[in-house]
Amino acid sequence: MSQLRNQHMTINWYNIIDTENIIPASEASLKEKASLVGRVGLLMLSAGTGAWRVRASMNKISRALNITCNADIGLLAIAYTCIENGETYTNALSLRTTGVNTHKLSWIEEFADNFAERTNRYSVEQFHRILDKIETLPANYKAWHLALASAFACCAFTFLLGGGYIEMICAFLGAGIGNFVRKLLLERHITLFANVAVGTVSACCTYVLSIKLAELLFDVSAIHHSGYICSMLFVIPGFPLITGVIDLSKLDLRSGLERLTYALLIIMTATLSGWITASVFRFAPSDFQALELNLILMVVFRLIASFTGVFGFSLMFNSTGKMAFTAGIIGMIVNTFRLELVEFTSIPASIGAFIGAFCAGLLASALKKKIGFPRITLTVPSIVIMVPGMFMYKGIYFMALNDISEGGAWLTKAFMIVLALPLGLITARILTDRNFRKST
Repeated sequence: MSQLRNQHMTINWYNIIDTENIIPASEASLKEKASLVGRVGLLMLSAGTGAWRVRASMNKISRALNITCNADIGLLAIAYTCIENGETYTNALSLRTTGVNTHKLSWIEEFADNFAERTNRYSVEQFHRILDKIETLPANYKAWHLALASAFACCAFTFLLGGGYIEMICAFLGAGIGNFVRKLLLERHITLFANVAVGTVSACCTYVLSIKLAELLFDVSAIHHSGYICSMLFVIPGFPLITGVIDLSKLDLRSGLERLTYALLIIMTATLSGWITASVFRFAPSDFQALELNLILMVVFRLIASFTGVFGFSLMFNSTGKMAFTAGIIGMIVNTFRLELVEFTSIPASIGAFIGAFCAGLLASALKKKIGFPRITLTVPSIVIMVPGMFMYKGIYFMALNDISEGGAWLTKAFMIVLALPLGLITARILTDRNFRKST
């Protein structure tokens, strides 16, 4: 049997270093300086952030080293050129795969923010040693931790979408098993289509078995079948959807289009896998039975569910407990406000999503000054719960059944909300961040 070889070869950054360890980075060669610029950009990209933020960090390193850098950034690759005193150095770097790691992102941002004051004291090699530690930071949570996080998040999501306690319990079990299976596959570096499809099918099958067992033991009605959609919502790629549109707003077309394509691949794989599984068991999406709760109880439960959902999704992005708690507080406020706004006024759901995301952006900007977390580690997790995963699934479900009008209506609703969410964040960022609103 032939040996399995990696398609992406590992970069030995220390082979680029020519100077002695005692020479400060400010006096290093252009090639060595460029290695720091490229590695910081690659680490930022690996954390799942968009091109604008990656370029901003690369520029911080470049300015501190008195060189000029121009970069073309995609979803998995960076091509960049560094210039110093008429000399140029061009390099192209790529990642094996992509994901989201907000904890690593905050560490890299802190490194870039503090880089300038250390350029005359630290050598290039010493900086690479620091970056080694950041790159090899262990995950904050094990697979079973993330399974619980997704279980609670999807359980909360189920309530916010109108499901009752039976759907919530079954979605809890389905999402927990589904994400646990997917994380095990990711740890074994199983490719995107396979880990998404198997995770989705596992979640859907667990929901079906749970609800069938409940029907057998507790005479539960078949009206609760439609909750199986909620068990699969942990797969919906809210982060690349939102950062993709943000990149497009800054004319980073390559990165934006690649991120949206990546998100679309996950959505198509997940929804089609769910549709096939549901068809096998003869399950179909339908409206939930109305919850009989008074206004005060509904608001209280929505606050709790919104916090739980955002907190769970934040943990899935490898956020620290404090980071996830902060995002949860923001999400609790803005998502409940959005739901009440849509329910008690005549505004469309897309406008409500825009207002909710806008408020999340303002709150995150205000909190950033006090606690120092990067905005994106708070804003995106706090509004991911607003991404209409159920609408997307229903759209694909009806399209697969050749019901083009019904499927198209659901997909249009989903598209409008998905577009409104990043636009809300972008508007808030333009108002609160001078650097972001400038095109220079």
